[in-house]
Amino acid sequence: MAIFVVHEHHSRNLHFDFRLEMGGVLKSWAVPKGPSLDPSDKRLAILVEDHPLEYAHFQGAIPEGNYGAGEVYIWDNGSFEIYDGSFETGKMTIYLKGKLLKGLFSLFKLKNSDKQWLLIKKADKSAAHGFKIRLAKKSE
Repeated sequence: MAIFVVHEHHSRNLHFDFRLEMGGVLKSWAVPKGPSLDPSDKRLAILVEDHPLEYAHFQGAIPEGNYGAGEVYIWDNGSFEIYDGSFETGKMTIYLKGKLLKGLFSLFKLKNSDKQWLLIKKADKSAAHGFKIRLAKKSE
């Protein structure tokens, strides 16, 4: 199984970075509202640049003056497998085995966009209706 990590990123705007190990790198999406375990939540996920695998373990400060300056925390991590589809087709069903995120999720590219995807929890035994995200660090 490959790894996944979700970084809580306190940069100019708080967001979450959802990363999946694929092809020797971490394919990465910025998720403004963070992942949800509620199948009724459709989370925008904006495809960003690939990150090196070593970044899966990064926590700490990105110094001012650098791209993404701010504090970064590991919000969740674990392993995953592609249940159906592929990154190349722009539509995947993935099975996450994390501390917080578990079960099946859909991740698919929106029509007429190369960068905008949606991340949606599938209705399975791991779903949590009314899910509210808890931050690893409280925002100022």
